[in-house]
Amino acid sequence: MKSLLLLFSGFSIGIWLSWPGILIFDNWFCFNDIVSNSLKDKISIKAVLAVSPNYFLKGNKKNTLSRIRIVSDACFR
Repeated sequence: MKSLLLLFSGFSIGIWLSWPGILIFDNWFCFNDIVSNSLKDKISIKAVLAVSPNYFLKGNKKNTLSRIRIVSDACFR
């Protein structure tokens, strides 16, 4: 139980340090807007500018986790 609590608190602190705006409710509207607009093929300028050129140049697989990271960087930082 103690290790589970330590793991959960470490995960929470790590997420908060990476994205300090994750606790602000308005930023979640931004996140939801970008996700819903990307499903309709309308991507916001904020999300486009948050993407580093290396993401496109390296040609790595664009999996779900990397997409979530990019959208989260755009809204929660």
